[in-house]
Amino acid sequence: MCGIVGYIGFRESQPILLEGLKKLEYRGYDSAGIAVFTEQGLEVTKTVGRLMNLENRLSGEPLRGTVGIGHTRWATHGKPSDVNSHPHTDNTLKFSVVHNGIIENYLELKEELIHQGHRFLSETDTEVISHLISAEYNGDIVKAVQRAVKKMRGAFALGVLTEYEPDRLVAVRYASPLIIGVGDGEKYIASDIPAILEHTRDIYILEDGEMAVLTRDGVELLTIEGGSVAKDIFHVDWDLMTAEKGGYDHFMLKEIHEQPKAYRDTMRGRISEDGRSVQLPELKITPEQLKKINRVHIVACGTALHAGLVGKNVIESLVRVPVETDVASEYRYRSPIITPETLVIVVSQSGETADTLAALREAQRCGARVLAITNVVGSSVAREADDVIITLAGPEIAVASTKAYSSQLIAFFLFGTYWAQTVGSQDEENVAYLLAAMQSLPEQVEHILAQAETIKSVAESISHHSSLFFIGRGIDYAIAMEGSLKLKEISYIHSEAYAAGELKHGTLALIEEGTPVIALLTQEDLYEKMISNIKETKARGANVLGIVNEGNEVEVAKSVDRHFAIPRTLPLLTPALSVIPLQLLSYYASLALRHDVDKPRNLAKSVTVE
Repeated sequence: MCGIVGYIGFRESQPILLEGLKKLEYRGYDSAGIAVFTEQGLEVTKTVGRLMNLENRLSGEPLRGTVGIGHTRWATHGKPSDVNSHPHTDNTLKFSVVHNGIIENYLELKEELIHQGHRFLSETDTEVISHLISAEYNGDIVKAVQRAVKKMRGAFALGVLTEYEPDRLVAVRYASPLIIGVGDGEKYIASDIPAILEHTRDIYILEDGEMAVLTRDGVELLTIEGGSVAKDIFHVDWDLMTAEKGGYDHFMLKEIHEQPKAYRDTMRGRISEDGRSVQLPELKITPEQLKKINRVHIVACGTALHAGLVGKNVIESLVRVPVETDVASEYRYRSPIITPETLVIVVSQSGETADTLAALREAQRCGARVLAITNVVGSSVAREADDVIITLAGPEIAVASTKAYSSQLIAFFLFGTYWAQTVGSQDEENVAYLLAAMQSLPEQVEHILAQAETIKSVAESISHHSSLFFIGRGIDYAIAMEGSLKLKEISYIHSEAYAAGELKHGTLALIEEGTPVIALLTQEDLYEKMISNIKETKARGANVLGIVNEGNEVEVAKSVDRHFAIPRTLPLLTPALSVIPLQLLSYYASLALRHDVDKPRNLAKSVTVE
């Protein structure tokens, strides 16, 4: 998501910080800044936009000093702007902080600090941290940081400087990555290895709840509680490109494996501490307005549309309000029937998808209220919608969407549950049961990812075919559509997704000896029907891979050639799990065919033309 770099040593820090931030540009960002100890004290320069803007601003007034911190921001709290950029300082300008992550209780802390006389300039949660450390400081920056972080809830990686102790740089990790680089007479912090790889290959990898105190002569490793930590240095032997990919061969594979974190981040702060309700304070729509909504249109393109098909199932099941799904490029040309009681939900990873943006504007022109689900704060969709739910997947580099798509599913689960609890269509016990299952999803995804090699062998066999089919019923059909698209996008193998009951209405004519069929069987109430449909394909020579719930393997094995089991969850939540093996299937098939996995032909990450 965001990028952190810090340096303490004997060289000028500004060039090191800027070069380090450039190495993190692949993570995506909307603003950048640095703070350096100069002869005049602690000075900060920051600006919205690309690093070039920061470099231009610094070219006339460089910050000269040998200790500093830098940051590239990907907005979560507050739109991209100069004032919302990092680093942030307190009112005295004696403390400076860079931060990756989210402080869930920042509003509560901010109110307390305002009561104490602190004045805030930005909309961010991070500015609260610099003020909080300042309030806790009594001569020891390490103890001040420890006291401050104990009051914070959420996820954070921090780099902290104070003018009162210019020979110390403090770093903290809690649920957001941070590493420490060790050189001769100089030390570094970074949110990822590429930022410091040209300076050192010896690093400490901080674990959650750990912190480091850096001086030119050494690194002291501690727990947030103050205990000492013993840790071996890790020597990096990767090249730079491999380091950017976190050791994975491709960004797509890295992003598939980042989905447990994306799930946790998108849920974090949106489920009450007791796990019995959803909290979406970012929504402006009131409970009274929500209760008046009697129809929903979900509008999106490609993978986002497939997330919308799951969203349709979620809302109709939990809220019992009718939902239509529309391809964004068709929506405004069909004169949709919209009333003041219609809610239009637009879904876009980038927030800049031209067709989706046009649909949003048409919906508003017709009087609808628009809710956007997007991954980018400050994007056009986020700015123009009446309400926004930001998915916290972090920047997605590979063209084929994985973690952004699955985070959209989490957003729909959260919104559907929030709406249901607001209008009373689900009682408190049902909501708590659903949320408990939802919070188990990240660990269940990790369980699936641990079995990736099983999917790899299936993918390699599929790569020899020119055509195949995905089938499913109910919500499984929506996932079949996403699995088919993913395979087409990056392997260039023709595939089609069908509602399994439609096979006998024409599609069976295309099934011949050896044709691969991917069958999803995660909906227990449709299980017997799916078995019948699978037998129809087998009778014509199909080779079937079944995606099943754990516990059904033995029974399903009687009807399929191979099977892959996913952990059991509530039927409504299965898409968050069943999509994972399909993503892996497409990845390994593309790999077997030696295609450019991250940059498939003829496709772009953000589609900004109609």
